[in-house]
Amino acid sequence: MSKIMYDYTKSVLERVSFDASLFCKELEKAIKMLLPYEMEQLREWLENFTMEKPELKQCLLIVNS
Repeated sequence: MSKIMYDYTKSVLERVSFDASLFCKELEKAIKMLLPYEMEQLREWLENFTMEKPELKQCLLIVNS
């Protein structure tokens, strides 16, 4: 079940990546739902995903806090 939530979170974040504020809001929701090891996976995925989208780099602060 948890793999499903992680994959769902990634798909939502990809779909809302056009808007940085919406991306940050969805990321905050994800942080509340994912397990600690899933958060580590998400953190790694975010670092790679935001390399191409510098406007989303500010949202990494949410994950790292």
